[in-house]
Amino acid sequence: MAETEVALRTLAHNVRAARTRAGLSLDELGRRAKVSKGALVALEKAQGNPNFATLVRLADTLGVSVSALLEGPAEGRVRVVSADAVMPLWAGEKGGEARLMLTTSGPAPVEVWRWKLEPGEEYPSHPHQAGVVETVSITTGQMVLVVDGTEHPVEAGQTATFEGDVPHTYRGSGTAACHLIMTVHIPPALSP
Repeated sequence: MAETEVALRTLAHNVRAARTRAGLSLDELGRRAKVSKGALVALEKAQGNPNFATLVRLADTLGVSVSALLEGPAEGRVRVVSADAVMPLWAGEKGGEARLMLTTSGPAPVEVWRWKLEPGEEYPSHPHQAGVVETVSITTGQMVLVVDGTEHPVEAGQTATFEGDVPHTYRGSGTAACHLIMTVHIPPALSP
């Protein structure tokens, strides 16, 4: 079975299981997540090709992390993930990308992302549910973090954190690619 087919089957299973746990019909999940019922039916049959924004909306609505929708069962006490083993979930027009490396387990999971933003490239994010906190640590380059309309320059060696329940955007700045580690902290009480 091709790797993409395995990933789609895992996603289909995890979305269906999370929807069932939440007690949501396809119609209600679609309404809350702003995803068509047809797209949800296809996704739960492992026939869809959802984009990153759709996965984020579904995860937020279901009260789980994005990686909880994408990952299979845990494989042991220690998990080591190589960046080249993880497919990008977002690809920018100028070569930037975002890779969800892993999500910690437990009642308050943390997603760990690796991002690359080229100068002038940006990723606008919709607001998350209340209680979600994002942190960005710049390893090389510069970026502008826009939170609720206010711009915050952040450069190599700096870390910024903010509550993610407002519109926010990551924008590469400077003359070279910006590399950063982003964490998304999901509170334990987050549920639809």
